[in-house]
Amino acid sequence: MKSLLARCVTTIAILPVLAIPGHLAAAQAAPQYVAIDLGTLGGTNTYWNTPGNMVSNSGIIVGSSDTTTLNPYPQECTGTDCHASPGFTWRKGVMTNLGTLPGGYNSAPFEMNGSGVAVGISDNGMLDPLTNFPEAHAVIWQNGHIVDLGTFGGNESWATAINGRGQVGGFATNAIPDPYTQYLCAFPCATQVRAFVWQNGVMRNLGTLGGPDSAASLMNEQGQVAGVSYINSTPNATTGAPTLDPFLWENGTMRDLGNLGGTLSFVNWLNAHGQVAGQSLVAGDGGFHPFLSSGGKMIDLGTLGGNYGNANWVNDAGQVVGSADVTGSQTHHGFLWQNGRMTDLVPVGAAPCSNAFSINVGAQVVGNITDCNNHPLGAMLWEHGSAYDLNTLIAPTSMHLTEAQYINDAGEIVVAAVLPTGNLHTVLLVPSGQAASEGLVSNAPAPLAAGSAILTRRLPGADAILGPTHGRLGLGTRLRRP
Repeated sequence: MKSLLARCVTTIAILPVLAIPGHLAAAQAAPQYVAIDLGTLGGTNTYWNTPGNMVSNSGIIVGSSDTTTLNPYPQECTGTDCHASPGFTWRKGVMTNLGTLPGGYNSAPFEMNGSGVAVGISDNGMLDPLTNFPEAHAVIWQNGHIVDLGTFGGNESWATAINGRGQVGGFATNAIPDPYTQYLCAFPCATQVRAFVWQNGVMRNLGTLGGPDSAASLMNEQGQVAGVSYINSTPNATTGAPTLDPFLWENGTMRDLGNLGGTLSFVNWLNAHGQVAGQSLVAGDGGFHPFLSSGGKMIDLGTLGGNYGNANWVNDAGQVVGSADVTGSQTHHGFLWQNGRMTDLVPVGAAPCSNAFSINVGAQVVGNITDCNNHPLGAMLWEHGSAYDLNTLIAPTSMHLTEAQYINDAGEIVVAAVLPTGNLHTVLLVPSGQAASEGLVSNAPAPLAAGSAILTRRLPGADAILGPTHGRLGLGTRLRRP
């Protein structure tokens, strides 16, 4: 649904090809990839949905796509492009429409487990009478059917994560009015929000850390659930809401992971060992720092000299990636943190800023480079001490790769690409050796004639560190600098 996805504003620009500094690229032969455009469900654009992991280790991708059907709810749209956008799965060149609940126009899958069961949200054709915004309910898609998981008596719910046991994590509203949901809901909510675990048709309320609201966004194969919860009902002067702390729930107990001295924290990833990565305001609420919660201890990962940072991902080896301000807080770089040390993932070429979004088991890191002003310049890969603009690692094409958001353990990378028309598509980059063994060939458009301009999109980004990247600010949405 479009308010939850990467809706974009079109601008005109010629995108530069950024050269890789010789001292970086010389470390090893540059990897090569085959670019596969996933296409659409008949419309113009495809979208990512966060939180969750949209690509499995077997290369199955979930997302949402425009159709040719108009969306009658302008509340869900930004700009002039307002088409129905149901969820999809993509596998080996085939995009399948997951559909919506009866009466709905939009749906958004966040994650799929190894059994092919996807979870997410769908609108249902009804307006929430408390917000005048289309209702969205948590759903699962299984064996060609969509199942509404319901709510706790309210009008909204989300299913954000699923594991191999069929356990689903998410959050749902009840019927109790609440003014403090702005940091938990990624859509307008007027009543309390509670984290849940759903299994075998039963939705279990996980409670809170003492405040009125909680929301779960992440789950691992052990059934551990990570999210955030208010710890009391007293609003703070800086945020206008009670103190929001991250939690880890397991075996019936919700444990407060604490904070870095501030009143607002978010979680962005949970690994197989119960380590949680995110960001927290520091004492005085004067800046965000990235954190890693491990073994009951919250570790302040620091920054690269500035005031703000965020941790986007932690792999099963405990390696954390994110973004952090450099000295002066005018620019920010991606980082890789491991064993107490933060390594600067510097931008390439003339780009002043970079962001790191995910890291796989092989310590390959993906992200993007930007102008620090909400304009992405290229999708990035960092590995073995080298930095690459992914546009230089594929065959020449007229589309431009703007951002790499996910990489699986097979080294396949999901990127956003802008076509010559200005449309935004999702593209899978497959390592060339693997592509050759599977008989995969690129379907990317041919290069433009010399001197041609490319329509580009200004992607949503964060203002300071608090702004959302995909629609309204929701828990688990990666807070990142543009």
